[in-house]
Amino acid sequence: MNSGQRVAVQVGRNWVALFLVILSVLFSVTGRGFFSPKTLNNILLTSSPALLLAAGETFVIITGGIDLSVGFVRGLISVISAIIMRDLYARGYSPSFCIPLGIVVGLALGLLPGLINGILVARFRVPPFIATLGMYGVANGFALRFSKGFPITFLPPEVGQIGNGFFAYFLPGRGISFFERHPDIAEGEMRNLIGIVPYSIVVVAVLLLIFAFILSRTQFGQHVYAIGGNIDAARRAGIPVDRDLIRVYMISSFFAALSGIMYTLRFVTGRADAGSARMLDSVVAVVIGGASLYGGTGSMIGSIIGTLVIGVLETGMVNLGLPTHNKYVYVGIILVLAVLIDQFFPEMVKKGE
Repeated sequence: MNSGQRVAVQVGRNWVALFLVILSVLFSVTGRGFFSPKTLNNILLTSSPALLLAAGETFVIITGGIDLSVGFVRGLISVISAIIMRDLYARGYSPSFCIPLGIVVGLALGLLPGLINGILVARFRVPPFIATLGMYGVANGFALRFSKGFPITFLPPEVGQIGNGFFAYFLPGRGISFFERHPDIAEGEMRNLIGIVPYSIVVVAVLLLIFAFILSRTQFGQHVYAIGGNIDAARRAGIPVDRDLIRVYMISSFFAALSGIMYTLRFVTGRADAGSARMLDSVVAVVIGGASLYGGTGSMIGSIIGTLVIGVLETGMVNLGLPTHNKYVYVGIILVLAVLIDQFFPEMVKKGE
């Protein structure tokens, strides 16, 4: 392979990162204030739900499967956690008790759909598409039943303070304040207030670092790649395939549950359809980030970049005043492009020589 071919392969392998840069430059030139702190915060906050779903989906897709239930698992846990917080607060319990309890119970129950998906796929050999599509309907049905089709409201006001809080705030002329807004801030000054480092982004970043380490540096992570590369060879090599597949689907469900809780914290409500529009984003982010739908390849950093592409696209369209529903058209085109690259140029998604 000559130097020109090597450069072409490297560009092909990193086409998503290059596309992200081009997209950012394009929106910065055609729009206003694209690189402003507020816009960058909006990109991170817009991307965080899909990023959490994509983090779990990364494990599943590397094994050669897919989890179609994450969107409605997100909605279900959003509803359950909101109901717990609302009912306990209405009975006089303090926010410092009912909010953590709603979060803990939501996360615990959020593991159940993944456990069921994993058992169906690993033990009963149900195709992942069918198993998770079934869970998609079950989770949606329970979410609608618990919420009776209406948003869950009247949560403790502290819920929004947590979900929309920043570690620091900057107000021109008054400097920086930490953990809370400047006292006695005038209503006209609110538009100039800049939040620095949202709480939610820190939580997402820490979890991504932990699970990126698990995927790339642990024996379990090696098993995930081996299962996706050749599941029969993995069984012959003594890898506990069934156990690891169950863990993979539970990880996916955990991230979906966490995403649902963060939705409740940010919007101070629980909705059954909280994740209905994010399942596609999560799958697209993983695939355009370099994971193969055939299994065996993928990385957390690739999924992060893929998610940021979608977040930049969505935020840039809002800045330009374009209809946001067009995003789905562009996301679909990008997905098809990524699959075509995987199909016809596999050396561009395989990082090794």
